[in-house]
Amino acid sequence: MPLPATRTEGLRHLADFLPRAGRAYAARRNHDLPGHPHVSGLSPWLRHRLVTEEEVVTAVLARHGAAAAEKFLQEVFWRTYWKGWLELRPGVWTSYLEGLDAARDRLAVEGGLRRDWEAACQGETGIDAFDHWARELVTTGYLHNHARMWFASIWIFTLRLPWELGADFFLRHLIDGDPASNTLSWRWVGGLQTRGKTYLARPDNIARYTDGRFRPQGLARIAPPLDGPPPPAPRAAPSGARWEEEDATGLLLHEDDLSPGWLLAAGLRPTSVAALLTAGSRSPLAVAEQVTEFAAGATADARARLDLPNGPSVEGPDAVRHLVDWARAEGLRQVVTLHAPVGPAASALAELEPALGRAGIRLVRGLRGWDARAWPHATHGFFRFRERIPALLDGLGKPRAA
Repeated sequence: MPLPATRTEGLRHLADFLPRAGRAYAARRNHDLPGHPHVSGLSPWLRHRLVTEEEVVTAVLARHGAAAAEKFLQEVFWRTYWKGWLELRPGVWTSYLEGLDAARDRLAVEGGLRRDWEAACQGETGIDAFDHWARELVTTGYLHNHARMWFASIWIFTLRLPWELGADFFLRHLIDGDPASNTLSWRWVGGLQTRGKTYLARPDNIARYTDGRFRPQGLARIAPPLDGPPPPAPRAAPSGARWEEEDATGLLLHEDDLSPGWLLAAGLRPTSVAALLTAGSRSPLAVAEQVTEFAAGATADARARLDLPNGPSVEGPDAVRHLVDWARAEGLRQVVTLHAPVGPAASALAELEPALGRAGIRLVRGLRGWDARAWPHATHGFFRFRERIPALLDGLGKPRAA
């Protein structure tokens, strides 16, 4: 049954999980069991910001306090950290896409590689745990985080498949597929993110955290780091921009942030709202229908909550042209959108900005306070970022200067 792509359903999931977000989560969060009873399951709604990180953290703090909920809070901040880290180093996303193109070229000419890749994607490798997770992912659009790590490790070190093809497989099928978390987690498993540090899937660890459901045989016993250049130095964090109060304004939604209420609370008065759909651009291969349908449904839910005159919902190669046509037809002087972190939506906005400019229309990106406060600290590893969490928690609910 498809997940309801609504804010109401996301808030219901949050309310259901809250009693378990403290010490119960810390004790059992790594266990991958049927139905995933020990994790929140909030990631599809968080990924599209139908429910925001700040809302989740505020609710958990109110129920448990920072000490009891430390492990869950860190998981939420991992998501923010990965987004910030990639935002400061967008070239890593570009390099991933180039590596994916090269791997796909190999599939066209290396029959053995293509056979092994297809077996992995179809869950036909003979490795029982891996095959189960491949089928679970394709069927449900979700995997437990621990299973994602095991899966990536087996893909890279046992099956010896290009990591970019595995990251792409996840992005094509995960409803919560996120360019930052997905790409950087695969890099971490392979030893590219934290130089020389890899993650090796071990049969006893899998047996322990699946409560004995799996103990796969024949797994790699060593995990030598993949070869690749070191990450680039970070660039400056984005600062966002302020719209002009008196100009005719349109609001543009995209799948990376579907809670634009703070823009309206800050005085934005759009006369029309349009939507840019980019879930189908997460991969050059076919993206799973449940992924694109959830993103489209989430966008429709956001539009319905805004109660504004509807402009178009656009996707594909003609999306920019259709959005410029909309802005011209509405007589807009500016189009305001929420800042999209590195990924397909950000790439589409980068193409849209000059096209609007040629029509005399500004594109204004509003930067959410949560991101503005956190992303500048994603300069090194997570443990240094973690030191900033108490200060970030102190800043909850406080307005940010425009």
